[in-house]
Amino acid sequence: MVVGMARPLSFRDRALQSQDAIDLLSNKWRITILHVLRDGRLRTSELQGAITEISPKVLTQTLRGMERDGLINRHIYNAVPPRVEYALTDMGRSLIKPLQDLCHWAKAHVAERDAARKRFDLGAKTSKPPGQHRIVK
Repeated sequence: MVVGMARPLSFRDRALQSQDAIDLLSNKWRITILHVLRDGRLRTSELQGAITEISPKVLTQTLRGMERDGLINRHIYNAVPPRVEYALTDMGRSLIKPLQDLCHWAKAHVAERDAARKRFDLGAKTSKPPGQHRIVK
């Protein structure tokens, strides 16, 4: 039996893997919901109260999408009135640390980002007509 070596991922394959990760989190509210659910199960009304900027319809759509992607579980209790709670799955919990790292990175680079934006905006005001680029030496 011949054991083959793993073929290194092509640039395209690596880019597609990155895109898969971004797609999981690209919805405006997913990261917020992950953070709100990090301490345990919450009812829909508790989530709505914690994220007042989101409409009930969008919250429901986002929760359903996150459930479909395996980030959260929905638990329906047999009660009157019906009670539904949401909680992170193991996969959802595994995102908390990378998200915290990303947030810390963003905080550490706020000044650099702001300076780059300022340089860009100033350059855009004084730049040449479209199609002509400034040459940086």
